[in-house]
Amino acid sequence: MEQWEYWTGFIWANAEDKDVKEFLKNRFPNWSPPKYAPQAMMPELNTFGEQGWELVHMEPVVVGKNYDVGFSYDGSGGTSWTNIYFCVCKRVKQ
Repeated sequence: MEQWEYWTGFIWANAEDKDVKEFLKNRFPNWSPPKYAPQAMMPELNTFGEQGWELVHMEPVVVGKNYDVGFSYDGSGGTSWTNIYFCVCKRVKQ
């Protein structure tokens, strides 16, 4: 029976990062991405994939100073903007 190991963490979308900017320029030559375009996470996600990790969940979140995750629980609506995504990856246990 296959067994799995998991990785959980935050990935920031920042198209202004030097390496990310170069990746996006090569991948999408006719596009000037906004600062927090989700495509900015592609290099980091590709690295996880190269290490055998499969992304199984991704969710935008607001992160507190203690790495706690904020969310609206009272249904009041409103919009919170973020470039941080909580991700869960899995791979076959080594």
